[in-house]
Amino acid sequence: MKKNAVIIALMLFSITTFAQREKNQIEHTWFNQEKTSKIEVFLAKDGKYYGKVSWLDNVNDEKTGKPKLDKENPDAAKRSTPILGILILRGFSLDAEDKNVYTGGTVYDPKNGKTYCGKLTYKGTSLDLRGFICSASFLGRTSTWTLAE
Repeated sequence: MKKNAVIIALMLFSITTFAQREKNQIEHTWFNQEKTSKIEVFLAKDGKYYGKVSWLDNVNDEKTGKPKLDKENPDAAKRSTPILGILILRGFSLDAEDKNVYTGGTVYDPKNGKTYCGKLTYKGTSLDLRGFICSASFLGRTSTWTLAE
């Protein structure tokens, strides 16, 4: 009986260990540069990296007392979406030449409702996010995020 229990325990351990995949270096929660929000970066089923707002220092709008909304979104139907939980990074892939760089994605800025092309550069406990006009990568800015977990 004990032998069967040990075998079952080993099988369960093997199955759960196999099912867990190793996280990529950017799959963490990061503070934005101002430390006013946290962004959770994760790998989606499509094999690309996304980031959503998982924490805000001020969840509620000071004027209304209600949750902050994506009121600058160019799509009027999305202006009632709360900022908390919104996807701001979409579709980033690991660069084939540099294992610390992620490209091909977009960055949404809820402060102005604009979407930019983006590049992420992993630097250990920090992550540089470069957002730029897609047709002119030299027109943009870089924000340094720090590890929050």
